[in-house]
Amino acid sequence: MVFSSLTFLYLFLPLCFICYYIVQKTSSRNVILLVFSLVFYAWGEPKYIFLMIATAFVDYVFGLLIERFRGRWQSKLFLTFAAVITLSSLALFKYSSFFSENVNSLFSLNLPSLKLALPIGISFYTFQTLSYTIDVYRKEMKPTKSFIDFAAFVTFFPQLVAGPIERASHLLPQFYKNRTFEYQNAVDGVKLIIWGMFKKVVVADNCAFFVNKIF
Repeated sequence: MVFSSLTFLYLFLPLCFICYYIVQKTSSRNVILLVFSLVFYAWGEPKYIFLMIATAFVDYVFGLLIERFRGRWQSKLFLTFAAVITLSSLALFKYSSFFSENVNSLFSLNLPSLKLALPIGISFYTFQTLSYTIDVYRKEMKPTKSFIDFAAFVTFFPQLVAGPIERASHLLPQFYKNRTFEYQNAVDGVKLIIWGMFKKVVVADNCAFFVNKIF
């Protein structure tokens, strides 16, 4: 789903706002954010949605294990496992074809190319989940006990497919605390959305007509 599409602006975003403000509990609001974020991702990449959830679950579990064995050698081992498993999925999808093609070229082999489609946003959510385990290991934050809260942080649709990559110690705590409506923050947010939409639809999309010809 594209942020500038009519489906996002007139259907997805209003429904998300309405459902979010109907419920009052922070935990329930995180469930709403998680559901809408999964719908947002599945709209364009339904077959890889379970890969994203699995990646989040791996780092969530290792975060708990790192804290449980704090100060012992197992803590560093679990951090290593988290890094290897998380980065392996990124390497598999992003570099497997590149690796096999170059090996075939160098050694005159015929290794099959997996030709896997690159999942949308895999770089963003991979490094975001990994930043969580690193922050837990460095004692920059406590591990979250709720997988729902953690999954809502990982899949948060405003930055899921285009970034920026947020450090867990900065963004994740905002999913814990009680969030209340503040009029001025809402006004400032709407202004930023409108200004960003103008730059995307009016400026960037029209410049792309000329830029694409050059590239």
